[in-house]
This record gives sequence, structure tokens and C-alpha cells, in this order.
Amino acid sequence: MPYGCEDKDFPWVANDDELESKYMYVVHAEVNAILNSSTSLEGCTIYAGLFPCNECCKAIIQSGIKEIIYLSDKYKETNSVKAGKRMLDAAKIVYKPLETNISELLIEFTPDRIL
Repeated sequence: MPYGCEDKDFPWVANDDELESKYMYVVHAEVNAILNSSTSLEGCTIYAGLFPCNECCKAIIQSGIKEIIYLSDKYKETNSVKAGKRMLDAAKIVYKPLETNISELLIEFTPDRIL
């Protein structure tokens, strides 16, 4: 959620009614990472769980990021992803799926173990 907005005050489910759907209110991870960067992103690589939507692709292009590594392209048939890829191709930004033999990654969020 954007700063100053509390999850409890907004819907948190997918819904056919746009104003009652989470999609109108959440900030996608890609845009959140770009907005919260404290350094130039020119020439950087961004890693994403899902292939970015068209709105995130615009932010990626504008930020100077030059490569996207993604885990899943499950929405590849949507107009949002098709438009995103069209813009990325025009901007000559490389995108490719993550290639790894790792099948599981555990991230532990225990405060006393964070270095």
C-alpha cells in the first residue's frame, strides 16, 4: 500500500468491481523498488516474481534499468504483458526468465538473525 494508507482501510481481494479490488490501490513490487531506490538505477537489472505489467514496464524504462529477470510469465496472454513487452522491445531492454536449478528458497525473517 502507498505510504499513509493502511491495508485494513482498503479491499485486499481481486474483484470485478474495480473500486473494491486490491489492484486499484496496491503499489507493485517493481515500482516500489524503483521509488525506494536511493541510487541511480541506470544500467541495473531488476528481478521479479512475475513478468511486469505495462505500468511497471513504463517505470522500469524510465528508471534506466536495462535488464529484467523474471520467474513466471503466467499472464503472457494478457494485453498488459503484451503491451509491456512491446515497450521493452522498443526501448531495447533485455528480459529473460530466471535460469536456476534451485527448486526452493527459504527466507527467514527472524529479527535476531538479520545481520
